[in-house]
Amino acid sequence: MKIIIAGAGAVGTHLAKLLSGEKQDIILMDEDEEKLSKVGSNLDLMTVDLSPTSISGLKEAGVAGADLFIAVTPNESQNMTACMLATSLGAKKTVARIDNYEYLLPKHKEFFAKLGVHSLIYPEMLAAKDIVDAVKMSWIRQWWEFAGGALVLIGTKMRETAEILNVSLHELGGRNIPFHIVAIKRGGETIIPRGDDVIMLNDVVYFTTTKKYIPYIRKIAGKEHYADIRNVMIMGGSRIAVRTVQYMPEYMRTKIIESDLNRCNRLTELVDDKVMIINGDGRDMELLLEEGIGNTEAFVALTGNSETNILACLAAKRMGVTKTVAEVENVDYISMAESLDIGTVINKKFIAASHIYQMMLDADVSNVKCLTFANADVAEFVVKPGARITKVQVKDAGLPKGATIGGLIRNGEGILVTGNTNIQENDHVVVFCLGMMIKKLEKFFN
Repeated sequence: MKIIIAGAGAVGTHLAKLLSGEKQDIILMDEDEEKLSKVGSNLDLMTVDLSPTSISGLKEAGVAGADLFIAVTPNESQNMTACMLATSLGAKKTVARIDNYEYLLPKHKEFFAKLGVHSLIYPEMLAAKDIVDAVKMSWIRQWWEFAGGALVLIGTKMRETAEILNVSLHELGGRNIPFHIVAIKRGGETIIPRGDDVIMLNDVVYFTTTKKYIPYIRKIAGKEHYADIRNVMIMGGSRIAVRTVQYMPEYMRTKIIESDLNRCNRLTELVDDKVMIINGDGRDMELLLEEGIGNTEAFVALTGNSETNILACLAAKRMGVTKTVAEVENVDYISMAESLDIGTVINKKFIAASHIYQMMLDADVSNVKCLTFANADVAEFVVKPGARITKVQVKDAGLPKGATIGGLIRNGEGILVTGNTNIQENDHVVVFCLGMMIKKLEKFFN
């Protein structure tokens, strides 16, 4: 598969990393030669230091034979133009990163397709949805639904109150448990667990289960005392903040603290009247106390500065806030944020890259999620007739080390998987795997 990525920023670079080990024909375009040299020296790909809106540049990159053209520069107009030109010059499919929510409206889909822009990615919207999922439950770090919630993935940190500490998975399995532990994040390591692995203090444990058993997982994780979230405070009135409050459930009360007065005035036009807009510095402890941080269950830091967001979340934790979420765009800070026990970390570039990566897979994959903390991916495969996985029980399928099946959805019902499970065609199978393994798993489901 020949893939051209226009834009050597964080999204483009992350995509290139995801794909470089999969024997894809990758060409990375950017006008910034310095950015390209940094990426090209570490990855197996070709670089072209020309503008993606240059017809001659696109021809030089070989766009006529491209299976996929992805425009992810910081400039929306440039991305749209590049996709239009790429389609005209022979690219089979195009994807553009955008900043305008209006473009995503269903009525515009056919219009953009006719212009040559086949798919649109709006990172801020994707990030907002992840934030809302994170704050719905104070005790959960990561939450992901499959097939409309028939099966869920939960990531939560093991504290001293957890009932399953120092218990091996083999012992847990003997209790006929209504969940499957698909991964354990321990320090800087992600473990796809086996029967003899033991859950330890401060592990982030990833469970797959059905919604019926979420209260049970909450109990064994020792998180029943965590307050349900009703009050949310957001620091930074960014576009992500605007989208986040739009997706918030009705029962949540939200305040946005923004230091720029002009932006505050603009926010009053963009968000619902129920959202309180406060002009001030979210790092000001006195202001936070005045605005009721003591009665706030969730604090979300969405300024443009990763360090500020991390520090603000730390301060909120010390002031008694149960749940904190930090937008961390500097990739180098993500592991640090985890070690400081920030809670949920959001990186919109990683999220966007996950969605684009899904489009490149040959198998019928309806969901792909990159787990920022865990250096791992979750994928929802739709099993095709005659697929290899249908011919044997799961234990005999020969799945590669570093991958495990978390469950499946059959006829809309979530089902947990054991070694003796027989997977059938048209099943939606949820697979948890270490980073950059999804491509290797396709052959089992095709």
